[in-house]
Parts: sequence; C-alpha cells; structure tokens
Amino acid sequence: MARHAATLITGDGVGPELAEVARRCVDAALAKTAGAGAIDWKVCPAGIDIMETEGTPMPEATVRSVRDADATLKAPVTTPIGRGFRSVNVLLRQTLDLYACLRPCKSYPGVRSRYEDIDLVVVRENCEDLYAGVEFAKGQPATAELIEQINRLATDRHILTDPTTTGVSIKPISVANTERIVRFAFDYAGANGRRKVTAVHKANIMKHTDGLFKEVSESVAAEYTDIEFEERLIDNMRMQLVQKPELYDVLVLPNLYGDIVSDLCAGLVGGLGVAPGANIGENGAVFEATHGSAPKYKGQNKVNPTALILSGMLMLRHLAERAAAETLERAVAAVIAEGRCVTYDMKPHRDDPTAVGTNEMADAIIAAM
Repeated sequence: MARHAATLITGDGVGPELAEVARRCVDAALAKTAGAGAIDWKVCPAGIDIMETEGTPMPEATVRSVRDADATLKAPVTTPIGRGFRSVNVLLRQTLDLYACLRPCKSYPGVRSRYEDIDLVVVRENCEDLYAGVEFAKGQPATAELIEQINRLATDRHILTDPTTTGVSIKPISVANTERIVRFAFDYAGANGRRKVTAVHKANIMKHTDGLFKEVSESVAAEYTDIEFEERLIDNMRMQLVQKPELYDVLVLPNLYGDIVSDLCAGLVGGLGVAPGANIGENGAVFEATHGSAPKYKGQNKVNPTALILSGMLMLRHLAERAAAETLERAVAAVIAEGRCVTYDMKPHRDDPTAVGTNEMADAIIAAM
C-alpha cells in the first residue's frame, strides 16, 4: 500500500473547518477503496492568524513543507484588497514556480445553474503576465523615470497622462513559460481523454505579448496531432462560453485572462462553491478551492465544503489514486443530487430550515461512499 506525504494548510476565516472536513473525506475515500494507499498529513498554518505571531502570512516552514510534500491541500486564505500583505496564493506560485493553474468546471445535477452538462477545464499560466507583480506606483520618481524612458523608446505609442498621477504595470510573456503551460494543457488533455485545446489571447491588440502567446501555442500544438487545436480572442471567447460552452473542452490562457475566465466557467456550473482548483509545478502541487475565506462565517459550521473536497479529489488523481478519487467524486455527486444533506446555499431557498452544516454535509459524503 502506497503512503503519500501531504501538507494540509489550514488557512484563515472558514479555512480551518473546511480543511478538517476535506481531510476527513479524502482519508475516507482512500479507506473505502480497495487497494488504495494512505496519506500522512502534516498540518501547517498560513494567513492572517499566523501573521499576528510570525510577521508573515506564509511561514518559511510552511513553504518548505509544500516543497517537500507529494501534494498539498490548502484551505482558503484572506487577501486584503489594496492593502496589507501580498496574496499567499501568488507568493506560493512564484516562490515554488507552480506555473500551471488547473480549474475544472463541471456540472453536478442538483446544483442550481442556467446550464447543464458543462465539463470544461481552464489551464491558466501562473507566473507571468500582469500577475508578475512588476508595478510602479503613481507619484514615485521611478514611475516618472520609467514613463519618460517608455515615451523616448516607443515608436508609435506613448503614455500621455501625468507621470505624477499614473501607475504602471508591466506585462511580461515569454516563449519558455508559454511553451510549458501549453504543453501542460495538451498533456492534461491527452491523459484525461479530452478532445480539444483552445488557446485564448488578445493578439490583435497586444501583438508582442499576446501575439507571442498565440504564436508559441500554435507551434506547440503542431506536435500534438491527435488533439484538436484552435485559438480565440479573449472577448469573443467569453461570449462563446456564455452562448455555446458545449463547443469547448480545455482552455489555455495567460494569467489574467485565465483568472477571469475560470470564474466565468465556475458561474456556468453554479458558482465558486463547487469549483476546485490546483497549482502545479516541478516543485510542488497545491490543491485549493477557488473561493475565498468568508471570515464573516468563521466558526459557524455553515459554509459549503464542496469546492475544497473536490480539490481533494483532484489531489487524489495527482497522487495516482484514481479509484479513490472516483469514489470521492461519486459520493459528492450523490449527496448533491439527493439535495437533503447540503448546506444552505445549495437549497432552493437559502433560509431552508432543512439545510445542514459543513460537518454534516461531509458526514453525508462519507456515508455515501
């Protein structure tokens, strides 16, 4: 029996309670699947709570544990908007070069949605584009100097606004990083019986960044003759997803577009509450729900655990425990389809008195195995 070393990052807000029920469900799936292995968990902190004592939301010991583990299951962590510490997710992705963000979006009967039978996978480049975080604040001498240099070197475009009131972000896109994310998308498609990969960009306007992404995607695609390939402009792609999502399968995108489109696709299947995710690279694999930490619900045993439990399912697949992953996904789908032991947000009316709590929904999923 294989034993896997896994890190469990407990997060903040509702993170700790979600982490615990997700771990219970993953362990139960392994225990209830013939021939499956087992997981040795190492619990590590991250987020606002630990920052108060450690001075950082992501202690170095937690980063080391992620690097050393076979896989990591990470509960949500709060990211302040416009202030405070940098995103823990971005820090992990860039520190460990977790270059591929994987976000499957799949319909489960019983989840309210305007759509049916959605089965899309968003593959998002994680480490460059505007999320590289190369920014220059308004009013800083370095910003004014940069704008002056850009205006001096640019041949046909200039920044015409006041340098003292203008902020600047740099959008790097490279051949190497584009090659590896597109290869990841094609390899994922091949390993999971997917039929098509669509590269998404805005090459008609950003010719030297998105244009490079398009060009490299086409070059890599030529090596995968058994999988269909196409490219789409980001604005058209979003319209297509709303109108006829059934035409698409695996989408591969630069960082910012991938972030936006993955939330759109989550909306097609009922929202972030049922949207799992993963960040994968050579130095680690972190599996996490795509939603936030919902601090106002902290400790109330109220929030929907589905997204993090399904992220645990993705983690089991990554660990080559596919039978256990299928056991877990079938149980989640059965509980949702029955609609009895689900949290308030999955009931027809949010004030339905028959709604159960986070722990109770996890108990039902384990029982369904």
